[in-house]
Amino acid sequence: MLPPHARGGQPPMPSPGPRRDADVTTGVFRAHWLIIPFQVIAVTLVFVALIGPILTQFGFAWVLVLAVAVVFGSLAYALPAWWYGSFGLREDHLVVHSGLLMRSSREIPLSRLQAVDVVQPLLMQVFGLAELRIELAGGDGSAIRLRCLRRQVAERLRVAVLAHAAGLPGRSPEAPEWPFYRLPFLLLLGALTFRVPVLLSFVLLLLLVTAFLVFLEPGVLGGAVPLVLGLLRYYWGPLARYTDFYASLSSDGLRLRYGMFQRRMQTVPPGRVQAVRVVEPLLWRALGVARVEATVAGYAGARQGDSTDLLPVAPLGRAYSLVNELFPESEAALVPLVVNRGPLSTAAGTDERLFVSVRGLFCRVTEIVPVERMQTLRLSAGPIAQIRGRVTVDVDTPPGPVAARAPDREAVRGRRFLDALVEYGRRARVPSAGTERWATRATMHGESVTKRYEGEESEGPRGDTPER
Repeated sequence: MLPPHARGGQPPMPSPGPRRDADVTTGVFRAHWLIIPFQVIAVTLVFVALIGPILTQFGFAWVLVLAVAVVFGSLAYALPAWWYGSFGLREDHLVVHSGLLMRSSREIPLSRLQAVDVVQPLLMQVFGLAELRIELAGGDGSAIRLRCLRRQVAERLRVAVLAHAAGLPGRSPEAPEWPFYRLPFLLLLGALTFRVPVLLSFVLLLLLVTAFLVFLEPGVLGGAVPLVLGLLRYYWGPLARYTDFYASLSSDGLRLRYGMFQRRMQTVPPGRVQAVRVVEPLLWRALGVARVEATVAGYAGARQGDSTDLLPVAPLGRAYSLVNELFPESEAALVPLVVNRGPLSTAAGTDERLFVSVRGLFCRVTEIVPVERMQTLRLSAGPIAQIRGRVTVDVDTPPGPVAARAPDREAVRGRRFLDALVEYGRRARVPSAGTERWATRATMHGESVTKRYEGEESEGPRGDTPER
């Protein structure tokens, strides 16, 4: 496939990757030596937190002796543990040695790679350090976390790991990227404010403050505490997390950069996104914006909640353009939908590539699953549904935010719908077309990213297609 600029699209941006001044594909590497004083300080702070009971029982002299023993003891453990904790690339494997008393060695085939993240918490940003997180197939507990690396080493290692997983030599340069979307700060601020729970919290907080000023009753301020905590959780948290959000496309997959106090560069290789949903809260529809969430293979547990948002806030047209980039040769907006007329109107439909379902009265949720990535298909019906002759078609995907289904279908049509999904899935699956070594295939094309969807921000979603 020709690059986008050869077909009239925007030329690729030079990737802001690391300088190639060191080879990370050979040799043995360790964390930065600053991890040793960090660990010693952390253990010492724990000791200081417990100093009260020790001081009352043994006195200051014993506390001082114990503090010196804690410092030297933690140093005696941290230094050899740092020396033994090493890692390196060996052909198509990542070899990681860790532990001191309980030593372990892991040799991970990079064909299991699901995602690569470079994370910089605030303290690490001060010292120019970073953490490399490598997500692997296998669910929770399968991730590799290489902490306290120099930022340049972490970025070069990310490039080398992606190259190995793509079937290229580890010394290959970083793939060029095409800009896709930059989230304006004012749009993020407005979208976070323009939500029903946040607006209600602001109104209640204003009423409590007014009641305090009018009646001089300090007791009413007690009700403001949970409101303030809730606003910090649901307003300040996303604001700090998604400030300076930038998304780009490359042959290595989708690249996301964001964060105010914790900078993060997230790379999702081609084929790792199992399903997507486009969320349109009630008040966001007036703004014409939506949120794009995804079920990404490899993310599990707490990591899943941290990594499901592909676009936190974006114009609706841009959101659907990302879906089409993630699932090439498909058009989610053109999938014909069959609408269920009822108090809770739902719609579902399929074509040869995608299953799409739409639900939600106040918060519209559009769930999109490629037919080749459906895991199981089920027909279910409760007692009342059986009496009414209705069934629900469930489309199972890996654990994640997407739970696609076609509810409340007539039994006969539900069976036909299920059979059509089975047939489409069988046709779409190619036994030899896995997600490994994606460099030999074009699965993330980025075709005319800035040209192909020009003006989509002003367009609405698909229309409901009546049943034929």
